[in-house]
Amino acid sequence: MWVWVIFIALIIVFLALDLGVFHKEEHVIKSKEAGIWTGIWVTIAFSFSMVIYWLFSSGIIDNPTQLTPNDAVLKYITGYLIELSLSVDNVFVIAVIFSAFKIPPIYQHRVLFWGILGAIVFRALMILFGVALITRFDWIIYVFGVFLLYTAFKMLKGDEHEFNPKNSWVFRQVKKLYPITSTIQGHDFFVKRMGVKAATPLFVALIIIELTDILFALDSIPAILAITADPFIVFSSNILAILGLRSMYFLISRMLDKFRFINYSLVVILAFVGLKMLFSHYVHLPEWVSLTVISVALVGGIVASLAIPEKHHEQIE
Repeated sequence: MWVWVIFIALIIVFLALDLGVFHKEEHVIKSKEAGIWTGIWVTIAFSFSMVIYWLFSSGIIDNPTQLTPNDAVLKYITGYLIELSLSVDNVFVIAVIFSAFKIPPIYQHRVLFWGILGAIVFRALMILFGVALITRFDWIIYVFGVFLLYTAFKMLKGDEHEFNPKNSWVFRQVKKLYPITSTIQGHDFFVKRMGVKAATPLFVALIIIELTDILFALDSIPAILAITADPFIVFSSNILAILGLRSMYFLISRMLDKFRFINYSLVVILAFVGLKMLFSHYVHLPEWVSLTVISVALVGGIVASLAIPEKHHEQIE
């Protein structure tokens, strides 16, 4: 239990330093700064694999799935890469939300900070619930597998790109609870006008980002559960990927048009993981196979996006 307490305490310290020290003064996050922070978070995440190895080799942490230290590390890295790759689609949706509500770049980091803080809480609950389901009901893995295949099919069709935040159910519900101002006054989520408390576009964007992240978690958490049902590996890989999402957003949101084929990488990853779940009781793949497929799919999408000229891509379409 103390391992969980220390890990969560470190996450809280990271978040406090992020908002209270490194981003105390609000400013526009430039690509260079975002690249440095992305590198820092990725380094922290991969370095944590050494902690995973130590925990599982020393027997300090509970090991309900009887993983060897090497297998634990491979499952952790694979889970982290799955979450990191699926975050690319999350970046696209966040960019659409910020654009729809005209959130100035100087306040976007603040909105993402609180959004990710809430996402950590919700994902922790969903992970515990998902692990409990798989542990208690073996057949639930087939449900998760079919759901991931369906999500891959929807992503292949491109339905998720037809998203308009102002037409969403969430926006309509927020509008019923609070009047919504059309202008932004500083970084406040609420303002008072003529004695009436009104929500600013920052608050509306925050709520929609929060709830869309929960929807994305419905894809990513079952995908990681296909790799392992060990609760600490699932939780740590997921949370460390989320912590790097803010800097990743500022790094790649300006380059979304360049990664034209990355969606196909996500389709391959979700389809592979979904099939692995469906055949998990019949076919047992070595850990390195999953890691290789996910890495090749992700790198392949990036390389194809950069190597194939856009005009050629349009002709193919």
